[in-house]
Amino acid sequence: MAERVLMKGNEAIAEAAIRAGCRHYFGYPITPQTEVAAYMAKKMPKIGGVFLQAESEIASINMVYGAAAAGMRVMTSSSSPGISLKSEGLSYIAGSDVPAFVVNVQRGGPGLGGIQPSQSDYFQATKGGGHGDYHMIVLAPASVQEMASLTIKGFNLADKYLMTSMILADGTIGQMMEPITFEDAEIETYDKPWALTGTKMQRPHNIVNSLYLKPDELEQKNFQRYEKYAVVEENEPMWEEYRMEDAELCVVAFGIASRVAKNAVAAARAEGIKVGLIRPITLWPFPKKALRAAADQVKAFVSVELNMGQMIDDVRLAIECKRPVSLCNRAGGMIPSPDQVLESIRKAQKGEN
Repeated sequence: MAERVLMKGNEAIAEAAIRAGCRHYFGYPITPQTEVAAYMAKKMPKIGGVFLQAESEIASINMVYGAAAAGMRVMTSSSSPGISLKSEGLSYIAGSDVPAFVVNVQRGGPGLGGIQPSQSDYFQATKGGGHGDYHMIVLAPASVQEMASLTIKGFNLADKYLMTSMILADGTIGQMMEPITFEDAEIETYDKPWALTGTKMQRPHNIVNSLYLKPDELEQKNFQRYEKYAVVEENEPMWEEYRMEDAELCVVAFGIASRVAKNAVAAARAEGIKVGLIRPITLWPFPKKALRAAADQVKAFVSVELNMGQMIDDVRLAIECKRPVSLCNRAGGMIPSPDQVLESIRKAQKGEN
């Protein structure tokens, strides 16, 4: 039987990153993700790795860019305002087609907001994160176990597709403690002939760059990148379905909101309401096919979110507006209760928005 260990979500990310082969961490402290950096500060020197607290978030993401260009498994972590500061560097990394791993343990906003959990960075993460035409692979854990397993998955996907992958968690998952195991993790390795490792005059020089001054050349780079994104959208969506077999209503939720929603679904079932849950695990690529199939089965959807309504747009697009989609939400660091979600399910059952 696999050994289980009690860990905090943020620490599970850090330990999983080390096990995935990450030996370079660059970051800057900000609540509620600082435990990631603290764990790395203790562990990295003991395993021959590099931990560096940069002078700013801007500096740290550019250090990630440099290590990624050299072919290293590298990561940074932050929370909402810090990710905004990293956004220019995220765009440079995407424009250079190098793999990197980023963690965002979200807090309420906009602005400095508060330090309580939120899901209000959904737009920022799934629509790019910085300027220009690009995507990141966005993974949304709903447990401490998934904080670990999706970290390893994130490193694998980043190397496979030469992209940035991001853990988009929230303060609750980052701070909560649950028993987890690492034994089943599958670490994938990829050759990196493009990396800046020094030629020793034995191979052509590699160039890692995001600057293309000829517009036709830049256009082709963008077309090629989106061909890759189409492959990711076809092959990598991940989701969980709960009690969808005979469902007449569908709740859509991710992260901590999905755990609340599961309790509400169980309560609604006890009242005789046939409702199920689809939990997106990848927010990009979004599990469009699963929702499109559900739209042929159910009469309405309820999107449960810790924001003012962001994923709801992707739900509507995925189902091509075939069914009504209502919003059940809290914002600013508040989390909906199972009773609030249950009441939204009852209203959807009655055809109310």
